[in-house]
Parts: sequence; C-alpha cells; structure tokens
Amino acid sequence: MPCRGLTRASCSASVCAIRRRPAAVSPAALSNPAHTVPSLPTPISVTGWPRPHGYSDGVSATGRTVVTAGVIGWNPETQQVETDNLTSQVAQALRNIVTILAAGGAEPAHVVRLTWYVTNRDEYIGARGAIGVAYREVMGRQFPAMAVVVVAGLLDPRAKVEIEAMAVVPA
Repeated sequence: MPCRGLTRASCSASVCAIRRRPAAVSPAALSNPAHTVPSLPTPISVTGWPRPHGYSDGVSATGRTVVTAGVIGWNPETQQVETDNLTSQVAQALRNIVTILAAGGAEPAHVVRLTWYVTNRDEYIGARGAIGVAYREVMGRQFPAMAVVVVAGLLDPRAKVEIEAMAVVPA
C-alpha cells in the first residue's frame, strides 16, 4: 500500500504504522458551507503570516472534548518529580498527558491545545531543541495551538514545567 499524504510512516516487513496529518484549512474555507470537517483536528493557517514552528496558530475540530488538569513531570508511581532536568520533566509530563488522554478515550492526534507553564524562560529557550525532540518522541508530529507562560513557581517546588492539554475526539 503506498504511503501518500503522510508526514510519518515507519514500516517493517509485516507492520506499517501510519499517522495522517490533515491539511491546513484557511479561515475562508471554514466559513464555506460546503466545507467538510475532517475526522482529526485541522491546523488553521493565516494567509500572509509566517508558518509557526512546533505549533499551529489555531486548530479547528469537532467532537467530544477531553481536558487535562495541569500535569507536571512526576512519576505517577512515586508521586515525585525525580529529576531537575527540564527536558526530562517535559517528556514525563507529556507521557502523563498521553496516559490521561487514553483514559479519556483520546490520543495525541486529537490534541488541539497545550498551555505550558515554565518557571525559567532562559532555561526553556536554551532547551527548545531537546524539548522538541522529546515532544515528537511522545506526541508525534502533531502541532496544536500552544501558549507558553512564564510563572514565578509551581505548587511542587521541584517542578519546572506544568502542561495543560485539550483534545477533541471525533464524534
């Protein structure tokens, strides 16, 4: 079977795991009554704006909403943050989000928005490359609308990042 229109495919002799990424939809197309809603969230691109890197300007979706609380990079078994490394905390927080989404019947492909709260702007900016790698390993190449907010601190004093997620599961 050809793997056309895909952003990621990893194939072996007997298994082909494929994740489709829907095409971006312009605001004009969304207002067109003939527009059909895709089964997965669709990134929105604004004409004349530069293409964002690692997120979307907006996302269109219909279906059942799954929302997480703020999630930190703690080990759910020990209920402890086990590292002071920001990238490792991000990876664990994202794994925790994927677990919550699965419990709600959602998956990373359904995520339409992430809000990140970080305690150190410079550390976050310095780790963006490594954070991007960790993000893609856990979430795939799904880039929802995102906001990053710098805060003075988080409830867990060792936490450096807290992430909220919103997913829309197709009806």
